[in-house]
Amino acid sequence: MQIARTLVTLPEEVTAHYLAILGVARREPSFEALRELLAAHLTRIPFENIAKLYYRKRLGLVNLPEIKLYLDGIDNHHFGGTCYSNNYHFYLLLRTLGYEAKLCAADMKTPQVHALNMIMIEGREYLADTGYAAPLLEPIPRDLAADYETILGRDRYVLKPQDANGCSRLELFRDGVLHHGYLAKPEPKTIEDFSTVIAVSFSADATFLNSILLVRFYPGRSVLIHNLALVESEGNKSTVHALANRDELIAAIEQHFDMTREIVSEAVGQLGHLQDAWN
Repeated sequence: MQIARTLVTLPEEVTAHYLAILGVARREPSFEALRELLAAHLTRIPFENIAKLYYRKRLGLVNLPEIKLYLDGIDNHHFGGTCYSNNYHFYLLLRTLGYEAKLCAADMKTPQVHALNMIMIEGREYLADTGYAAPLLEPIPRDLAADYETILGRDRYVLKPQDANGCSRLELFRDGVLHHGYLAKPEPKTIEDFSTVIAVSFSADATFLNSILLVRFYPGRSVLIHNLALVESEGNKSTVHALANRDELIAAIEQHFDMTREIVSEAVGQLGHLQDAWN
């Protein structure tokens, strides 16, 4: 599979479109401006894999959506993306706006399988991840002396201080039990460096071709759909609603994520046995 060549900045009209979607005015780089951009991205652009399934079937897409398709999908279908598209396109936006940002890789069970961003601003480096389906609405400093915690509902995210190699470990605790996580590495990457893992993400047994995961964040709350479960979180409480079948799943996605029934049905219709997206 061929990955499109690395872009460094976005055309002006694309940048304007992106900022309009985020509802954010263009400003000079600063911590507060970065904070506004990150919060807007996570609250206006969902983490979801309906677009991945839909574009694969309709367009034969087995690569990242180009930036215009990505933005048009948000505008026209209320799509978002998974880790590679959300974080890579956010990286391009940050670079275009003048931020000292780098695209980085993180290890999960597979080395360098996750993409995220690190940004140097006002003398400190911050982690910004728009593609982990997590409520990390604040840029998190990497020069931590103690654990940095983010809590929403039943989930607690803990970023640890850097290890001896300058890497940052993020841990997800669900109902008090370590459930998932990654080790973020500070070396800068290009999107081409992810070509193999992106190709694998379109293989027959890939996680997001065999599961459903959507999450939309709001200040202090979230709505998440994972396979046949709808989870609504606010403060430190989560309510889990079981969805009886795929018809209820499709209806829940239509209701909570404003995607049309036709598109969702076409995407969900490709799925066989549903897998755990966090496993």
